[in-house]
Amino acid sequence: MNRQEANEILASMTDGDSLLRHARTVELVMEAYAEKFGEDPNEWAITGKLHDADYEKFPEDHPNRIVALLREKGEEKIAHAISAHYTKWNVPYNTTLDKALLACDELTGFIVACSQVRPEGIATLTAKSVKKKLKQASFAAKVERDEIAKGVEMLGVDMTDHINFIIEVLKKNKEELSI
Repeated sequence: MNRQEANEILASMTDGDSLLRHARTVELVMEAYAEKFGEDPNEWAITGKLHDADYEKFPEDHPNRIVALLREKGEEKIAHAISAHYTKWNVPYNTTLDKALLACDELTGFIVACSQVRPEGIATLTAKSVKKKLKQASFAAKVERDEIAKGVEMLGVDMTDHINFIIEVLKKNKEELSI
């Protein structure tokens, strides 16, 4: 699958600006991690872009719609990673791609939320600030902190390093992302 096809799939299922921005942020972070790990940046970026594609139109059936579509297109590795991006779905984590999506999804969204409450946006955001906000249950209350912790543990990265990595990727794209 190429990125144009992934863009068309996302556009057919998602209209909301917030979810489209989330798809783009996770796409960028996943692409950067693929490069860091020596994996396929295109495959990882598409995985990040499409992981929540069906959430807006089919929230009760998420992620089954996008997973089925990807399997029909022969994209099993991407489909499996997307089917596993929430530990409570009890899907095994077989590849680094599976683990990276879990580690990046919630935390990337959380970091965007952190940047939105700062006058300078992401420009001055630090891992220390993000970790402090993670301890504040009332801030971005819907973000499941245990999912973040499990993802980081599975990926085998240090939490501070992981947060810094995501912040740096997002900083490079702050104008496009308006953060």
